[in-house]
Amino acid sequence: MRKTTLSFLIKKNQILLAMKKRGFGKGKWNGVGGKVQRGEKIEDATIRETIEEIGVTPHNLKQVATLDFYYADKFEGKTFDQRVHVFLVSEWSGELIETKEMLPRWFKKNNLPFHLMWKDDIYWLPAILSGKLLNGKFIFNKKEEVVEYHLEIGSYKTI
Repeated sequence: MRKTTLSFLIKKNQILLAMKKRGFGKGKWNGVGGKVQRGEKIEDATIRETIEEIGVTPHNLKQVATLDFYYADKFEGKTFDQRVHVFLVSEWSGELIETKEMLPRWFKKNNLPFHLMWKDDIYWLPAILSGKLLNGKFIFNKKEEVVEYHLEIGSYKTI
């Protein structure tokens, strides 16, 4: 299973989402992240991907979830089953930019565009934003709908 990262910048009552402009997940709002390269630490991959995708350097990463995703379909001939390490970030340096891959935008935490996001996000994103730690598993059908899921929930101090 491929290792990937996903991070969400947080400020006051807002969360940064980014519109994926190409490839797997195109047209969906999500956090920023991507594949962990061979020999790379998960935190280092999170930092690298955030810089590449939206131009800022995250500091003091807080891992809040580990989620396994299983897809019934392939994308461009590849399977995208993955373990995603999810981080919240309350400190960063640099200025947000749009890149060839992502268009960043701030949203109020209580008004997220779930209808334009991955169908699983509604199950776990509000939980991590309210201070929960999660381990989870999601299984998707060929229509990218969640057909089965399981979440184990803990807690932490919210940022």
